[in-house]
Amino acid sequence: MTLDVDAVKAFLAVAELRSFTRAAEALGSTQGAISVKLKRLEERIGEKLIERTPRLVRLSARGAVFLEPARELLAAHDRAAASLTAVRRRFRLGIATHVGGAEVPTLLARLAAHDPALTIEMRLDDSRDLLDAFDRGDLDAAIIRREDDRRDGEVLAPDHYGWYAAPDFVYRADEPLRLAASSPSCGIRNIATAALDAVGIPWAEVFLGCGSFAVAEAVSAGLAASVFSCRLAPPGTIEVSRKFGLPPLPPSQIVLLSTLSDPQSREALRTLAMAFREHRPPPAANVARPRFRNSRMAGQR
Repeated sequence: MTLDVDAVKAFLAVAELRSFTRAAEALGSTQGAISVKLKRLEERIGEKLIERTPRLVRLSARGAVFLEPARELLAAHDRAAASLTAVRRRFRLGIATHVGGAEVPTLLARLAAHDPALTIEMRLDDSRDLLDAFDRGDLDAAIIRREDDRRDGEVLAPDHYGWYAAPDFVYRADEPLRLAASSPSCGIRNIATAALDAVGIPWAEVFLGCGSFAVAEAVSAGLAASVFSCRLAPPGTIEVSRKFGLPPLPPSQIVLLSTLSDPQSREALRTLAMAFREHRPPPAANVARPRFRNSRMAGQR
């Protein structure tokens, strides 16, 4: 039996994204073309791979068995194709420290499998610094939190934020809220302080670290509270917006920026976007919506 590589690629896109529409967008195709390729693959195999209803797209039992071999087949095909071009290419990727989590190893593995001749240069930094580097042409692509009113880029996922602190963190009514942040220019830090200022809660910056990893250590140690994406909250911390009466935080979007237009680069970007969407973990917990106060809460918070 000989399998069509494009049909296998269509199957993987539908299986990973659970949507014919998103699969078509990821592959730069149409929903109808994806459906035709999948149907031909199923006819070739003689079994149903995807179960589709008006409200749900999911793998069949045979599709679940075929999923990993299909990935291996496509990776082998991509390695074989890449070996025909001996010239190594560089791919300069920036990932915001408050965006990238458990997905990062998968992103890198998928890029390497997609194009073994690719040399990946990765930079971890705040979204604003990565955006500046991207605008200067120092990065080929960047995965960041959407900044300000900028509307370009491919939306990968929504992101929600919460206030986190160690379980034994103390916040007293007669003291400013102790905050940790990665830098004065950090967009997350600015959102947090603006939200506090809007409801009249005093704050004091007691820790500035180089990147969100250092901030996470400070919060876990009980030095301060800080804002994190709900899916990237430091281990052992708790969401404290309700406990301390802290204001809600606006959601944002995770976007992929790139100006690359050659076919190889566009394919690498599609691989990157699909891997991020597939392996993005769910939020650790729902953010509790705070109960607002008239001024300051009495007693210990």
